[in-house]
Amino acid sequence: MTDESWITRFDGLSRLEPRIQEILLSRSTVIDVKAGTVLFGPGRAPQNLLLLLEGTVRVQQTSDTGREVVLYRVTAGESCVLTTACLLAYEDYSAEGVAETDIRAAAIPRHVFDDLIAASKEFRNFVFSAYSKRITDLFHVVEEIAFRRMDIRLAQKLLERAEGDTVKATHQQMAAELGTAREVISRQLSEFQRRDWIEQSRGTIRLTDRAGLEKLAATQG
Repeated sequence: MTDESWITRFDGLSRLEPRIQEILLSRSTVIDVKAGTVLFGPGRAPQNLLLLLEGTVRVQQTSDTGREVVLYRVTAGESCVLTTACLLAYEDYSAEGVAETDIRAAAIPRHVFDDLIAASKEFRNFVFSAYSKRITDLFHVVEEIAFRRMDIRLAQKLLERAEGDTVKATHQQMAAELGTAREVISRQLSEFQRRDWIEQSRGTIRLTDRAGLEKLAATQG
């Protein structure tokens, strides 16, 4: 992908009038970031709106007790709702964003973001459409944590993250994904292993009975 073609990856941006597209392209930068890089964190003000072109960014929050909760992931073709909210409200970040893989992104500087929000109805529509979708996703996360049974959520997460029949994750990482304590995940995985649905080794969970997990994952509760 050339630096000049990234705008076509986003439907809302490709419909901008040519003058606004030119401003966006000429005043933004395509950046490459290595996996593991912390892109933003609590107490820091956003300097750019990042539109992700390649890779995945994990947005997570850490409690006072040190427990991590994964709020959501940003994938190619998306922007970060937290960054958008902080840019609009002129507030600092309250969570952390980490490059989960090597990423490439278009970085729109804060002053360009402000100018385009003020000047272009189509750009505002693009920003707020992405924002509203992510807010809906976050409410879904809250609902899952508050109301859904942990065994069902864990089965769903294992199936979602499996590459073939293998999930590369520690108990702590799975706990962060599901917003709970490591001990809860360890107990539940032990129960899954007792049922012969999985086998565990260090940092790896192998699915041995996908049908059993799928049946539980489909349970309403």
